[in-house]
Amino acid sequence: MIRIKTTAIVCFALVLVNPCLAAEISARAEVADAAKSAPSAPMSQEEMAKQLANPIANMISMPIQWSYGGQMGADQKGSNQTVLLQPVAPINLGGGDIFVVRPILAAASMNNINGFSGYGVSNITLETFYAPKTGSSWIWGVGPYLTAPLNNTGNFGSLQTGAGVTGVVLNRDGPWTYGLLAYKSWSTGGNAAYGTQNNLYGQPFLAYTTKTAWTYSANMQALYNYDTGRTTNPLYVGVSKLEVFGKQPVQFSLGATYYLSSTPEGPQGWGARATLTFIFSE
Repeated sequence: MIRIKTTAIVCFALVLVNPCLAAEISARAEVADAAKSAPSAPMSQEEMAKQLANPIANMISMPIQWSYGGQMGADQKGSNQTVLLQPVAPINLGGGDIFVVRPILAAASMNNINGFSGYGVSNITLETFYAPKTGSSWIWGVGPYLTAPLNNTGNFGSLQTGAGVTGVVLNRDGPWTYGLLAYKSWSTGGNAAYGTQNNLYGQPFLAYTTKTAWTYSANMQALYNYDTGRTTNPLYVGVSKLEVFGKQPVQFSLGATYYLSSTPEGPQGWGARATLTFIFSE
């Protein structure tokens, strides 16, 4: 009789415990699911446009820039057109720190500059930035700078190699992005007859992005050469619009340049610039 009662009590306890165990297992599963990192939401068009105004944004992009300059040569009857490929590739270092690699490949077409017309590849440049997480709207980056010629004629720029350091500091204040990008390079070898790489470059920039992904921007690109003592300084003012075609974000930019100063046979007066930027978000 005692065994029968004991068996009945055990069975009754199991009936009560099993639902409790099932409930506990279910609760633990829910906690585990909640603990899993949720996939990051895709960036809005406005946010992508803001990121493009930031030279060291944590976003892969491929800008293709065309520019025109006139009044070149001793008689100021020449002109040039330049195409730049400027991919931006950030590398995550952990903890919010990134290392940004920006290779720049330049090609140019010259028209009647001191009697020369032709086209060719100018040089290849590598800008890099170590950008730590700052925890504020102000961010900065610094890293090595390298440049080298890819032609041997001297018609498309300096035939020297150069090495130095790049730096950038900027603030992201609501719709505004503003800051300064700069580099200092020293000549490390090569023919100095067509210019040297002893340069100091400064680019202050300002951009305003609307909620509809329009960006209005301005910058100056002052390049001072220590050997000639001259500065080339085009002022750029332009407008950009970001659109998404299917799943591919693309930004279109168009603007005008005006040379505040230039080398004696360099571009003078007004010019133009257009950029097509492809974004490759994760």
